[in-house]
Amino acid sequence: MKQRPQPLPERTIETDLERLARAFAALDKPAEVRAFLEDLCTPAELEALSDRWKVVPLLRAGVPYREIHERTLVSVTTIGRVARTLERGAGGYDAALRRLHRRVAAH
Repeated sequence: MKQRPQPLPERTIETDLERLARAFAALDKPAEVRAFLEDLCTPAELEALSDRWKVVPLLRAGVPYREIHERTLVSVTTIGRVARTLERGAGGYDAALRRLHRRVAAH
């Protein structure tokens, strides 16, 4: 993680995160989001984000951690972190899952 010599004020961090969220929301197509992610993130960051996302539906389906690890090769530590975020996070994973399920059902 990037370390700054002096931490940014909380207000600046929130403003920057809001701007980033708006940039994602402005994109219409998966190909545009993918291009933005590829420009924004390093290959290692993309792999980490992809790993987290791929275990979300499996956790929601009640698949045990070890089985998720065997299917995806994502570390049990990462799976546990995602599970904690699903329980106590901001709800973003579930919002994305709901939207995806609605779109699949509509087609």
